[in-house]
Amino acid sequence: MLHFDEAEFAARKGRTLAAMGESGIDALLLFKQESMYWLTGYDSFGFCFFQCLVLTAAGDFVLLTRAPDLRQAQLTSILGDIRVWEDREGADPTRELRALLEAKGLSGKRLGIEWEAHGLTAAHGMRLAVQLDGFARMVDASRLVSRLRLVKSAAELAFVRKAGELADAALAAAIAHARPGAEEGVVLARMHDAIFEAGGDYPANPFIIGSGREALLCRYHAGRRQLDAEDQLTLELAGVWRQYHACLMRTLLIGPVHPEHARMLEICREALAACEDRLRPGRTIGEVFAAHAETFDRNGLRAHRLNACGYSLGAVYAPSWMDWPMIYADNPVVLEPGMVFFLHMILANSETGRAMTLGRTAIVTEGAPEILSRLPLEAAVR
Repeated sequence: MLHFDEAEFAARKGRTLAAMGESGIDALLLFKQESMYWLTGYDSFGFCFFQCLVLTAAGDFVLLTRAPDLRQAQLTSILGDIRVWEDREGADPTRELRALLEAKGLSGKRLGIEWEAHGLTAAHGMRLAVQLDGFARMVDASRLVSRLRLVKSAAELAFVRKAGELADAALAAAIAHARPGAEEGVVLARMHDAIFEAGGDYPANPFIIGSGREALLCRYHAGRRQLDAEDQLTLELAGVWRQYHACLMRTLLIGPVHPEHARMLEICREALAACEDRLRPGRTIGEVFAAHAETFDRNGLRAHRLNACGYSLGAVYAPSWMDWPMIYADNPVVLEPGMVFFLHMILANSETGRAMTLGRTAIVTEGAPEILSRLPLEAAVR
C-alpha cells in the first residue's frame, strides 16, 4: 500500500542524491524509520531490531532487515532489493551489512551514516564502527535526510492538513466528555475513537493526559483518576494520517476558574500569538523561541516556563512524534515555506499546583502561517 505516487518518490530520491553529491557521499546508510518511509514508503516498527536501508550514489536501494519485515517492505514500499539477516545465537547483522556494502563495490568509499537514530542502538553502532573501520570512510549524515524532510511537498501537506482535522476531532471529543466525575480513561478513549474511526493512525508516542497535580506533567504516565468538581486537565494529542502528525495541547478547566488560571491562559495566548507572528520565511527558529521567552519573562513567569516551545512535525515513528529541529534559544535553522511546526506554551507552577498549556500546529507559508486548528483558544469546560 503506497500513499504517494512514483513521481513523488522519484523527486525525494533526486533531492537526496543531490545532497549526497554535495557532501561527497558514495552511499547512505539509513537507520531512521522516517527516512526509510519518506524515501520508499516502507512502513514498519521493525526498526527496534537492526535494519538498514542503503542508498548508493548510483541510485540503488537495498534494505537489510529481519524476516518478519520482508513482506512488510514488499507490500508497503517501492523496494525491490530486500535482504534478510537470520536470527540465530551469535548473529551479527553488522557483519552482513559490511558484506552487502562490499558486494556493492563500496570498499574504500565515503559512507554517510545516520548515527543519531532510534533504529541504531549504541551496541549495534559500536559493532558497525568496528566492521567499517579500515573498510570505508565514515561521515555523520544523521541530518541529511532530516533536513530534506523538513520542507514538505504539496502531497505531504495534504496529509498534514488531514491530521489537523483529526486532532480537532479528538480534542472536541475530550472537551465533550471532560466534566466533574469523568474518568480520565474515558476522555482518553474518546480522543482515540475520533481518530481511529476516521481512518487515522497510532501516534508515535502516547497522548499526554493528567489532571489535578498531574496536570503539571508534560509526559504520559501510567494510572488514571476521576475528575473533581474543581479540577484541571492537561491534554497533548496528535491527529495522525498516514504517519503524518498534527498536534494540539490544552489545559481544560473543570468548575470555577481560578484567577491564576485566567492570568496564565491570557499570557499563554499572548505568547502563542507572538511566536506565530515570527513563524515566517527568513526568520530563524531561535527568533520564534525568543518571542516565547520574552512574553513569559516580561510577565514574571520565567520560573514556570520551559526552555523549548515546540518542534517540527512530519511522518515520524516511536518513541516520539517530536521531529527535528526543536524550537529553543539561538537555533539558527531558517524558516521556509512548507515547514510544519507545533508551538506549545506550557506553564507549570509547582508551588500553587496550577498549570496552563496552549498549543497548536501551523504550516509556514509565504506570509502568515496556516493554522491547522479551527478550535477556539479557550480552556474552561464546565
